[in-house]
Amino acid sequence: MNLHIELSPDHPGFRDPEYRRRRDTIATLAAGWSPGQVLPRAPYSADEHAVWRDLWEELRDAHAQGVCRALLECEHRLALPGHRIPQLREVEAKLVASTGFRLAPVAGLVPARRFLSCLADGRFLCTQYIRHASRPRYTPEPDVIHELVGHAGSLSHPGVAHLSRRFGQVARMVDDEGLVRLQRVYWFTLEFGLCEEAGGLRAIGAGLLSSVGELRGIEHGPKLCDWDLSRIAATAYDTSRMQDHLFVAPSFAAVLRDVGAWLDGEQRRQELCRPRNHVARVAS
Repeated sequence: MNLHIELSPDHPGFRDPEYRRRRDTIATLAAGWSPGQVLPRAPYSADEHAVWRDLWEELRDAHAQGVCRALLECEHRLALPGHRIPQLREVEAKLVASTGFRLAPVAGLVPARRFLSCLADGRFLCTQYIRHASRPRYTPEPDVIHELVGHAGSLSHPGVAHLSRRFGQVARMVDDEGLVRLQRVYWFTLEFGLCEEAGGLRAIGAGLLSSVGELRGIEHGPKLCDWDLSRIAATAYDTSRMQDHLFVAPSFAAVLRDVGAWLDGEQRRQELCRPRNHVARVAS
């Protein structure tokens, strides 16, 4: 029996029965998969391949002008096909060879703690369905374009892969309040991070890399905020619309360094706050 994925009334595909049927089919494949099995092959239609192909043409041009050099080089090495949606298994093979990261299909959004915790094991939870054709330049939810164009290229960079694992390790330790801080830092760095490079702004976050609308609107759209991880950890965000403010790091290297140090601090904070009897039980 197929899963039935609920969509909000304002979702672009809410009133499209064929789109919903295909979403349900692909979600069912993910729900039936278990670690250790071959990644499921999604039966994409010609129309779905066309959404990927048309958007990839726009993204390729936008990336050349707006993505940081280190991630652009990773994207070129990953060499995603531009004419069709690649299957997860073919992308995973390249990821494993570069940084050891694996992909794990999911039917849709999962709780933040689960998503982040899986990163500790080098597993990226990944959707396979594609956004609706009526609104291809932006999606309020992760889809295969976001996962592969945005995250897979980034995760093939050793520094991003290492930082992602650290996010996962800390996610397994923090309390609920700490998890909120962790989510915010992940969101404004690896999802929607910006850095200065070659006299301009360059995207490093997967949400920017996979959205033509947001990537091209950086210069005149959101408020650009100074790099301050304490402020980032205290700043809420909205997943349902384009971002109205973004944080700009002085360099890509600074993101890797500073976020890594911040995660170390969060880990120490959690260890200090942990009850002594809990520490004793773990030690024994």
